[in-house]
Amino acid sequence: MPKRSSLLDGPYRILGRRNCVNVTFVILGAFFGERAVDYGVRKLWERNNVGKRFEDITVLGQRKPE
Repeated sequence: MPKRSSLLDGPYRILGRRNCVNVTFVILGAFFGERAVDYGVRKLWERNNVGKRFEDITVLGQRKPE
């Protein structure tokens, strides 16, 4: 019976066989994954807090004219 290749055999042949490629893939994945999560959380935070942030206050620290 011939061996059937699974869905993960291709990526394993490219990324998993050599240690240096595997380590590089993990480091780059962690870096870009962290950037993507940071961007998404920041956008979600800004969307949920419109009008409540320091940047939204138009006249902060200005005196009323006497």
